[in-house]
Amino acid sequence: MQALQGKERVKVSRRMALMFQDPLLFRGLVEENVGYGLRVRRVGPEQRDMRVREILDVVGLGDLAAKQVSTLSGGEAQRVALARALVIEPEVLLMDEPFASLDAPMRRALQEEVKEILRGRRMTAVFVTHDQEEAARLGDRILVLDRGRIVQEGNPREIFYQPETEFVAGFVGFDNIYDGEVLSSESGLARIVVEGVEIEAISDIEPGAGVKVGIRPEDVTLAPASEVEAPTSSRNTFTGKVTDIELRGPVARVTVSCPPSVVSLITRRSLEELGIGVGAEVGVRFKATAVVVIGEGR
Repeated sequence: MQALQGKERVKVSRRMALMFQDPLLFRGLVEENVGYGLRVRRVGPEQRDMRVREILDVVGLGDLAAKQVSTLSGGEAQRVALARALVIEPEVLLMDEPFASLDAPMRRALQEEVKEILRGRRMTAVFVTHDQEEAARLGDRILVLDRGRIVQEGNPREIFYQPETEFVAGFVGFDNIYDGEVLSSESGLARIVVEGVEIEAISDIEPGAGVKVGIRPEDVTLAPASEVEAPTSSRNTFTGKVTDIELRGPVARVTVSCPPSVVSLITRRSLEELGIGVGAEVGVRFKATAVVVIGEGR
């Protein structure tokens, strides 16, 4: 494809707007920053002021128009950058990790605000992020890149629950990925041997096939070892020894050697209520529907 040149390139670029990780604001007032793109496009002062005031109200900064940008907080500065991008009414908004430098509460708040603004204006946005939760929260369509190449494209559920490659599975949070061999497959239920033990998965894959299987850690339930065989909807049950516990705020990442080694993500409250510690014997459960044959049927 031939690259655009000269006036044609300028014409196309003016139909787009860009937001960076850092706001990159000019010195001066908020309203001067927001109105810059309109001034470049030779929009008259009266109409420019009206559009600037309107978009500042949209991003929640209506009372800060005359404020110096040097006095703004990080969240306010990014709102100014967003308003500056939106005020020119672009056909496409390009966003390069615009919330990465903000603290978690502010990041979540801006994510929701931007999502509502874009949907309300029916505006297309291309959003670059390394944050899986951010991609799932904002994306209608997600593209996963590996070394500059698109390796999977789909909606959030397809990306997070139907990974097509081991790379994608690992990237979107499948901490449990194993090599296996299909022993049997009947009526949509497959028996797969992994590290000498059998697990059941919902799959029509042919017996004898070598496969990669994955289980998301939040789909793995822990229970007292003495109760793991109690009737439940989980078709896969094991007992094992806890080898590692990593606390992550309100959740805990627990590794259990069964075999195979299984990672579970549970609440910190559940960890305390179960009295789980390193070296403890615990039961491990997960449903057949939680076992994903990676890349199956694609």
